[in-house]
Amino acid sequence: MSETKCVTRKSTEDYKKVAVKLAKEIGSRKAAYELGRVESTLSGWIHKAQDGEIDLGAGSRTPGESMTLAAELKSLMDENSGDIDNIKKTLGKSPREWRNENKGR
Repeated sequence: MSETKCVTRKSTEDYKKVAVKLAKEIGSRKAAYELGRVESTLSGWIHKAQDGEIDLGAGSRTPGESMTLAAELKSLMDENSGDIDNIKKTLGKSPREWRNENKGR
């Protein structure tokens, strides 16, 4: 009778970062297969990265995520453009012009 041993692997944070980045590029199922891991393990790491528990470092956003952030930024800028117009009316100039004139006072 043969015994089956369960092998537990301890992965370093660097390994998890690389695995998550790979999954973002080629998909979690394919990345799990390439890395010889269970897809649910990789999915857990992906969720931790999304929650900020695993720091992927600079340049870790997908193009889709970057586009979403750019759209959100544009929306916020559009919302605040009215505020800048009100400030200009109140001060008689733009906030930048007013700041430059009042530096060092």
